[in-house]
Amino acid sequence: MANFHSDDTIVARATPAGRAGIAVIRISGSLVADIAETLLGKLPESRYATLTDFLDADGQPLDRGLALYFPGPDSFTGEDVLELHGHGGTVVCGMLIERVCSLGARVAEAGEFSRRAFLNDKIDLAQAEAIADLIDSSSKTAARAAQRSMQGRFSDIVLALNEEVTALRVHVEAAMDFPEEEIDFLSDDALRRRLDSVSASFEGVEKTVTQGCLLRDGATVVLAGRSNAGKSSLLNVLAGYDAAIVTDIEGTTRDLIREHIELNGLPLNIIDTAGLRVAGDAIEEEGVRRAQRELGNADHALLVIDANSADTPDKLVAELPPGLNYTIVRNKIDLSDERPGFSAGADNTVAISALTGAGIETLRAHLEQQLGYEPAAEGNVTARRRHLESLGRARKHFDQATQLLSQSAQGELMAEELLQVQNALAEITGQFSSDDLLGEIFTSFCIGK
Repeated sequence: MANFHSDDTIVARATPAGRAGIAVIRISGSLVADIAETLLGKLPESRYATLTDFLDADGQPLDRGLALYFPGPDSFTGEDVLELHGHGGTVVCGMLIERVCSLGARVAEAGEFSRRAFLNDKIDLAQAEAIADLIDSSSKTAARAAQRSMQGRFSDIVLALNEEVTALRVHVEAAMDFPEEEIDFLSDDALRRRLDSVSASFEGVEKTVTQGCLLRDGATVVLAGRSNAGKSSLLNVLAGYDAAIVTDIEGTTRDLIREHIELNGLPLNIIDTAGLRVAGDAIEEEGVRRAQRELGNADHALLVIDANSADTPDKLVAELPPGLNYTIVRNKIDLSDERPGFSAGADNTVAISALTGAGIETLRAHLEQQLGYEPAAEGNVTARRRHLESLGRARKHFDQATQLLSQSAQGELMAEELLQVQNALAEITGQFSSDDLLGEIFTSFCIGK
């Protein structure tokens, strides 16, 4: 947002472009009242929908619709805001925006309305991001979580942790201010209890943020295994329809097949891949290469094997990228006497039949557990990777402060580490943020938001 100027009056279409019954044009800034009087003939009554003509330079109607006026600071942006609800044609909307620009406004940049709301203390940075997350939600659970964050629930959690850190820092600095006291405040039990309490709070917030990232970003699960093990059949069962072609011919799937599904509210990207084997031609070789690439980017892998074959998962596991979590799926148990569910003594092995559906619910529940997803959590909020990174930096400085206490009780160094904890936490809500960060966040928004 290199051209951002907070004193400009801005205008943009707040509804999607294209042909529609209704479109909303949003205007914000100091010229709103003047623009309204010229465009509408008078300033509408505050917060009441007024049916009126939208006039061109010659006083002729461009369109007719509803006008809503929200005087600042009691508006979304904190500035005077005018919304024009007219007909949703591309041409008529363009004519209306041109008319508003001729009266002194300029077209808004991406996310500029939300950025002004943030700069005018109407919302914090986490709430602003939650607006975009609500718009982009890919499941009902994610939408509800984004709504909670938009209302400030996530910010409250972070601020509560920051207040605990502040109280801890006050305790440490008080000890430095009174060195002549006989009591060593840096070695008393009260400080250690505070440290333990903050540490427990960190764990709770980390869990909340991890859940929030899962709800916003979803997870990627790759189906891998030998040819004809039933990977495509499993994909179809999980997707709920025939997304992939299933035949008895070995190597039916050569390219990647991607499906977006919802696992108990968790957005999930399932990728079916070519069978992992020695390729017989250039096409199969490329399919195997792509399978390996997707495994390198996966959050979890389902290694599908034919339960009735002599094949063992050892070689497949050896082909996985280091550190990738996986589950061994023993498929086609309908052809044997094997019971569905977890194999005895092997928590990461699930026996199923993609044909009959036996064991599928066990596999779903196991996958949720492996991904760290807790669908029953009532207080789920939405969060982003940057929040997790900021929280990680905060935890690192907090652990360093704890270590300093155990080593030498150096108050000055402890206080500095705790200050860095506060700064890292403040990045989440935007109390402490750079222009580069703001630009990166808000340029990902819609133009009218």
